[in-house]
Amino acid sequence: MSTDVDLTTRERAVVNAFQGGFPVVETPFEPAAAAMRDAGVDIDATALLETVRDLDERGVLSRFGALVNAQKIGGAATLVAMHAPEDRFDEVVEAVNGYREVAHNYERAHPHLNVWFVVSVAEADRVEEVLEAIEDETGQPTYNLPKQQEFRVEAKFYVDGPLADGGLDLTGLGPAVEPTGRSSLTPAERDLILEIQDGLPVTETPYADVAAAIGQDREWTLEAIKRFNEEGKIRRVGVIPNHYALGYTENGMTVWSVPDELVSTVGPEVAALPFVTHCYERPRHEGVWPYNVFAMTHGRTEAESEQRVEQVRETMATHWDVEEDDWDTLFSTQILKKTGIRLAERAAANTESSDEASTAPTPSSEHGS
Repeated sequence: MSTDVDLTTRERAVVNAFQGGFPVVETPFEPAAAAMRDAGVDIDATALLETVRDLDERGVLSRFGALVNAQKIGGAATLVAMHAPEDRFDEVVEAVNGYREVAHNYERAHPHLNVWFVVSVAEADRVEEVLEAIEDETGQPTYNLPKQQEFRVEAKFYVDGPLADGGLDLTGLGPAVEPTGRSSLTPAERDLILEIQDGLPVTETPYADVAAAIGQDREWTLEAIKRFNEEGKIRRVGVIPNHYALGYTENGMTVWSVPDELVSTVGPEVAALPFVTHCYERPRHEGVWPYNVFAMTHGRTEAESEQRVEQVRETMATHWDVEEDDWDTLFSTQILKKTGIRLAERAAANTESSDEASTAPTPSSEHGS
């Protein structure tokens, strides 16, 4: 399928190549460009750097750098659904959006649950407090849908052109590190996470620039980022596309009532479909919400989106007889709020005191380097 995105062949190759697995080394654009040449794309480090910078400035990328896994940083987040009556829709939405703990909020096409938002808090027990406050203010019940199993969070969006089959994985390039086993952060690690959450500098030496910004040395920064990647605090390092800019405008949240005993089998199979970007198990709400498996799909046209949803249904149908009442697709009709996760508060609440941190091993002492 051809897209209408105005990108050169080289730009398409870069978008496809580096949606994950970018090198964590002092000058990462050199080995990255070498890997592209080995894959048949004629490009040097300078041209690769300039291409990434241009894509970033034009908004084709959301950012270049690390995709932080907020769940591993501290605090909690949950998906919440509610009904906003048509004659009070704006009033209810304004009230919900007024809570600083509410991050993303979308209107979705559903006959009853038409408002879907994320609550992000530094301490998990705050979720219920926020939801009770929203219910008291709006007079509308909320339906909490916390993640029970995560099968996939892999929002990658490829375009037609070179390396469209999934690109390059240079995750192995970087310092040798081992996970620490700590769930908390040291103050230095907190500062690093907050510095890189919105992207890395698009320069020849992005990691050294980050190190300078937080007052740490380059080797510590390289080791910490590489270790975060292995510990899951960072999902990946690379280019993070703006999927709307790439033409993926059809955003469908498919929901399924999967027999409970099949969830752990069906979930990974659906998650393995390349166009599924998120796949979770979430709780049902009796009498209101019968679905327990969520699979997010994205398409560049309505027809492509429908075809992808059908592939999810076919995958499900290999395990049980899927009836029409067993599933639905909720398309987003408008963005109501999108402020992002308040990572600073969550990271701060999960950061050791200076005294605790001073007794913890640094990445360098752990690895003998």
